[in-house]
Parts: sequence; structure tokens; C-alpha cells
Amino acid sequence: MKDLKIGDGTQVTLHFALHLEDGQPVDSTFDRDPATLAIGDGNLPEGFESCLYGLQAGQKDTFTVPPEKAFGQHNPSNIQMLSRSDFANIEELEPGMILGFTDKAGGELPGVVAEIDERQVKVDFNHPLAGRTLTFEVEILDVAPASVQ
Repeated sequence: MKDLKIGDGTQVTLHFALHLEDGQPVDSTFDRDPATLAIGDGNLPEGFESCLYGLQAGQKDTFTVPPEKAFGQHNPSNIQMLSRSDFANIEELEPGMILGFTDKAGGELPGVVAEIDERQVKVDFNHPLAGRTLTFEVEILDVAPASVQ
């Protein structure tokens, strides 16, 4: 199995790093334990996962992932104006805070407080990395058949 390539039905152990266009780090496992994931399990966005296909243990590579293959384009309709009174239970509300909201289906939806005035709070429900081109650096440590649960 030493020559197994990453594809459907494989489990991958890897180090990865994500960087913004300017090189600023977003996340990295290179300074901690590697990540292990089953291809197709939803832990990685499809655009990142597709970069891994065909790689083998021991390989290193760097990919540029455009917004539409990463976290999508920034969508202005995902910015909502909410009543300031909806936040009465939060003492220190400030721009940049990430708060959890409940969507129509009852799921958790994170939102970033963008602006605050006396009457309204502007909340951005876009993914914080929406609209960003990312650099995805990987080092493949192991490729194995996915374990059957």
C-alpha cells in the first residue's frame, strides 16, 4: 500500500497550512499534530480536497485556491441589519466579535459584528475567508484505505 494515491476511499494524514494572498497565516498543523481525514468526509472544502487527489505519502505541494473553490465569493446579501435590542444580553458588544446565531433550520450560524450604532447592529454572515484567494500548502505523511465505520 506504500504507493497508494489519494482519492475516493482513502484516509490521509497530512500537515497543511493556509495563507492569505499577502502570506499571512490562517491555519497550520506544521507546528502541532498532523490532521487525519477521510477523503469525502466533509472536513475539507471540496476545492481543497481536489488538490490532494493523486498525491502520495512523502509528497509536498503548494496550491493556489480561488474563492469559488475555497469559501465562496463575499455575498452582500449575507450582511444583515439587526435591532440593537436583540443584543441587550451582551454587555461588551464590539465590532469584530463572532457570535452564534440560529438559522431558519435550527442550525448554528456564526456572524461577525461589523458595525454598531444606537439602534442597529450590522452582522456579516459570510465566511470570514469568503472572497479570498488562499495558498494551501500540504505535506502528505500517510495514505491508507479509509477505515469502514
